[in-house]
Amino acid sequence: MSRCSPRLLLVGLAAALLVGSTGGAVAVAARAAPHCTSPPAPVRPVSTVPWPQQRYAPERLSPLATGSGVTVAVIDSGVDRRHPQLAGQVLTGTDLLDPGGDGTLDCVGHGTGVASVIAAAPQDGIAFRGLAPDARILPVRISEQQVVEGRGSGRTVGADDFARAIRWAVDNGADVLNLSVVLYADHPAVRAAVAAALARDVVVVAAAGNLHGSGDPRPYPAAYDGVLGVGAVGGDGVRAAFSQAGAYVDLVAPGTDVLIAAPGRGHHRAEGTSYAVPFVAATAALLRQYRPELSAVEVAARIVATADPAPEGGYGAGVLNPYRAVTETGGVPHPAGSPVVLADEGTDPALVAQQARRVDARRRAVWMAVAGVLTVAAIAVAAVVVPAGVRRRWRPADPG
Repeated sequence: MSRCSPRLLLVGLAAALLVGSTGGAVAVAARAAPHCTSPPAPVRPVSTVPWPQQRYAPERLSPLATGSGVTVAVIDSGVDRRHPQLAGQVLTGTDLLDPGGDGTLDCVGHGTGVASVIAAAPQDGIAFRGLAPDARILPVRISEQQVVEGRGSGRTVGADDFARAIRWAVDNGADVLNLSVVLYADHPAVRAAVAAALARDVVVVAAAGNLHGSGDPRPYPAAYDGVLGVGAVGGDGVRAAFSQAGAYVDLVAPGTDVLIAAPGRGHHRAEGTSYAVPFVAATAALLRQYRPELSAVEVAARIVATADPAPEGGYGAGVLNPYRAVTETGGVPHPAGSPVVLADEGTDPALVAQQARRVDARRRAVWMAVAGVLTVAAIAVAAVVVPAGVRRRWRPADPG
């Protein structure tokens, strides 16, 4: 691989995908029955409710929307449909890594984990569930690469095949694309595939990347116009140290200590902007069910406009709030058919609305602080003046 090769990363901190500068696919022999040479070890299910689920309480949303009838394409390391919480939710997809596969083989667990954040079904005795548990998952397998102690190994497709994966997902009925991947170069084929998806009224959600400590290199597809770029926050509401900051971050979602399903059965915890993306993709699925008249542009704008205010610096419009996105009344920030720029320069009415709420909140806080200071000052003055008046036999003047 040349020194100038673009890098396409599965941006959970547990997996990565590398792409050569030519964009050509890594040569692999066709297999009649793809299999994992080193399948992931089984892990136990959990009984403690994870913090993102405590924050978003999907049971509050279930009476309104569950993602039913909506297809979310997970273009990733595959999705293992054998997991009990994904049974019946994973469609037959495609495998661009091993010809002949259907996308349901996952040798590293990344795609299965991402899909579970979206669509894991509730089960008795299991505290974990997805945000849109009735959404259909369309798996497109493009990688089986892992990162161990900072070094990646394993097979991967090239950028051209990544673009082909996007087009395949759109052609096969995807309403939402979950792209927990980053390409640190503007590849023409990928750019064109994303533009085609947006033109076909598909919501595109992508990871903002985990290289904040390396200077925040520009991530694609997150930086393309119309794509929802997602960063990561922790349970304390603070942006994760690894989560990139830039104009391409439209909003943030949980991305540290995220509980996810493991291939086969059980669960484990992971972090990365990879795992923030599916919270936003699931919210898009909820909206596409609850408000089917909304275009993809309007869905994306509503998600941004209803984010909770957050500090400046890598948070975009704020922290994802699925409940507000689904239930908040009022006009949609963008009329149908109008262009929207969510990732780059330009004035976004949804972002303006969000900033206005933030300014209003700060204004109220300032007035409360001023009122508090004035109250304290009045008490202090009374403490000095009233005793002095008493010593001088001061009394208020009699009325009349």
